[in-house]
Amino acid sequence: MPAPDPAGATPGRPDPDGWLLGTAQAAGGPKDAPGIGPLPAGALVTRCEPATLDFETTAELGDRGDRGDGGDIGDEVLAFGQDRAVQALRLALAVPGAGFNPFVLAASGVDPHTLVRRLLQAHTRTRPAPPDWCYVYNFAEPNRPSVLRLPPGEGLRLREAMRRFVGELSKAVTAALDSEEYRSRLDAIQKEAKTREDGALQSLGDRAAAQGVALLRTPQGLAFAPMRDGAPMPAADFEKLQPAERERLGHVIEASGAQLQRLLHELPRLRREMEQRVREATRDAMGLAAGHLVDEVKARFAAEPTVAVFLDEVRRDIIEAGEQLRAQPSAGGDEDEPSGFSGSLLLHRYQVNLLVGRGADGDAGPDVDHGAGLDGHAPVRECEHPSYANLVGRIDHIAHMGTLLTNFTLIRPGALHRANGGVLMLDAVKVLAEPMAWAGLKRALKSSRVVIESLPQALGWINTLPLEPEPVPLDLKIVLFGQREHYYLLQSLDPEFDELFKIAADFDDDIPRGPPQVRRLAQWLAAAAREQRLRPLHRDAVARLVDHAARLADDGARLSTHTRTLADLLHEADTHAARAGRDVVTADDVAQAQRARIHRADRVRERLQDALVRQTLLVSTDGSHIGQVNGLAVTQMGAFRFGHPVRVTATVRLGDSDLVDIERESTLGGPIHSKGVMILAACLAARHARTAPLSLSASLVFEQSYGPVEGDSASLAELCALLSALAGLPLRQALAVTGSINQFGRVQAVGGIHEKIEGFFDLCRERGLDGSQGVIIPRANVQHLMLRDDVVEAAAQGRFHVWPVDDADEAIALLTGVPAGTADARGAVPEGTVHHRVAQTLAAMSRRRRQWAQASGQAKRMGGRSAGRGQGPRGGQ
Repeated sequence: MPAPDPAGATPGRPDPDGWLLGTAQAAGGPKDAPGIGPLPAGALVTRCEPATLDFETTAELGDRGDRGDGGDIGDEVLAFGQDRAVQALRLALAVPGAGFNPFVLAASGVDPHTLVRRLLQAHTRTRPAPPDWCYVYNFAEPNRPSVLRLPPGEGLRLREAMRRFVGELSKAVTAALDSEEYRSRLDAIQKEAKTREDGALQSLGDRAAAQGVALLRTPQGLAFAPMRDGAPMPAADFEKLQPAERERLGHVIEASGAQLQRLLHELPRLRREMEQRVREATRDAMGLAAGHLVDEVKARFAAEPTVAVFLDEVRRDIIEAGEQLRAQPSAGGDEDEPSGFSGSLLLHRYQVNLLVGRGADGDAGPDVDHGAGLDGHAPVRECEHPSYANLVGRIDHIAHMGTLLTNFTLIRPGALHRANGGVLMLDAVKVLAEPMAWAGLKRALKSSRVVIESLPQALGWINTLPLEPEPVPLDLKIVLFGQREHYYLLQSLDPEFDELFKIAADFDDDIPRGPPQVRRLAQWLAAAAREQRLRPLHRDAVARLVDHAARLADDGARLSTHTRTLADLLHEADTHAARAGRDVVTADDVAQAQRARIHRADRVRERLQDALVRQTLLVSTDGSHIGQVNGLAVTQMGAFRFGHPVRVTATVRLGDSDLVDIERESTLGGPIHSKGVMILAACLAARHARTAPLSLSASLVFEQSYGPVEGDSASLAELCALLSALAGLPLRQALAVTGSINQFGRVQAVGGIHEKIEGFFDLCRERGLDGSQGVIIPRANVQHLMLRDDVVEAAAQGRFHVWPVDDADEAIALLTGVPAGTADARGAVPEGTVHHRVAQTLAAMSRRRRQWAQASGQAKRMGGRSAGRGQGPRGGQ
């Protein structure tokens, strides 16, 4: 589009519309402007030279320094670049107050778990082993099991002692109840009771017989009847008696019956007395049978008063249970007995449920922490599946005869119990993903105790009488792992979060690059290879991995701390070395692993590159066009990121200072991209609309873009396209542009600089490098460059170039070959420059808009007068 001729404008003087145009010719092109030359090949990458490394292979490097002594990785090596996070963790562990739990903030590629676990283990070695916790039967409230706190190892001893006690108790009870002494005592009690009962009846019968009345035993019970000659009197003989005699016998029968009733009412009391004496005899027998067993256990735990109290309650219950203990079927002896109840259905309550214990018994069970007991220090635990039940514990049930049964022996510990007295490591996302897990964790930390209850019980969904175990006191540190967004979301959305997690241990994503840091990275690589039993690395392989770490950091002056990514690459390189039959990993193995990783994730990029080469997606790499420039975009596919060019076009027309961002209007543009377009509009207005309004409308668009567009890194390219359309100057299509701008036209650094440069380079290489192609980047990004070897080699041969620019004027000069033009003190720009031509176009648009407005107003006035003349006669009618 040729630039309009601003007719009527006087050179060097203000334009009638307020535009100030210059007269001086700007000599020279962009090559004459200072500081716009391409970067030398050496500036495109910061290599780690193998010669600077003072070892041949990493086998010469020790894990704790320069000694090749092997062993565990030293903390100074393991804490690669994480001094800030290490200090925060050590502070959190040192502060004993509640709530000083650390939250570890780390990016996805950083692996903080190994280092954190090492620091936690070093801390817990200085702390004694925590106590054992046991649940026992509560004889006063059976649905509220009691908890016992015992010294480390004593819980296991008590559980085994009570198991033996229960086994011996059953035999002792049987022997005591079957003893001759006990049976003789019972017989004597029963005989005495029977004698008393029979004597009372005999006395009553004798008194009645003396008065002519016999005491008879009938199927219906005891009865009185008249008697003659020692035998009951027939009814006919009774009727023949004199009336006085019949009356006397009737009174005797009535009186004897009353005495019999009183005697019958007295008999239950006599029987109760007998039963009481039987119980006393049974108590005495049970006391003798169980007393020595209880005393033996008490003697073993004489230093534990809580155990003594429990054993006294056991003794009382055994004495009270008496014969019932023998009457119950033993475990395994009855097919109908539930398998989860050890001992008889009554004897099981004398068992001890070792919730968490420390000991060396290999058959102690799943809840015994052998390591902590043997080492004598606090535990470090990690819960991989932090559900509500796995955190706070659960109560198991057993199906029996269509009914769910439970008891205190089926109480199971959670991660909080197992880590009690030490440290528990949790993943924040996993905790938040489980129903009620976060609420249960907070409740335990705030109350400093663990309440075991099922999830339906916690939510109030059940109305049966459940077990309510006594809470276990809690004393531990929680280390929560998550990414930064998790930490700040929890901090903003959960008012209790800061109260419980007061210390943030923020792991750095990268560190400054220098000889000490390179040395520590080499030591870390040596330690990682040794720990994973991989081959040692040759120093050229270490140099290649150092460069890769800088590339991961997107900065040639920094090193990434994404040790997980480096470790994965190290494993792949070792595999390639093994296939080649080498004893050490070389730079070729690392390079092959890098290429293989890219190839596995490169399908989408290859399809896009093919579409560009075949002109399905229109991007020009030669020639020149007005209002068209090659922008650079970056696509993220999981962990793989690649760049590619995209055509950016601009059109201008007469209008009212309206800049249309088609991406935003179509709701494809993100807020940052929209902000970038607004900034370039402000930059254009600040440069060319200080004294007069812009009389144009313009449109900007990413051509053939069918997805969301975000970021402001295309704002420099969009401004150049817009200036090209206004000035009527074509832009070189052999160049691609990236960079954001501010309102003053200064070019700012952008992300993904390597992928953007390499994406355009790949397209140009496919079409043929002729020395004219290159990329314009912000000068602030030069320090970040860590480009691929093939890009650096092409730049060294002069077949591809990278131009750094400080402002938009330098970029437009490179793209057009015409100086941008700098305004003088009066605001005039030299004639023939880009900004002079832009000013000419804007002035012409302003004039034409004014002329159009004047013509439109005159037409309206004339139309009004004509309408008025036409209405006159009608108005007079």
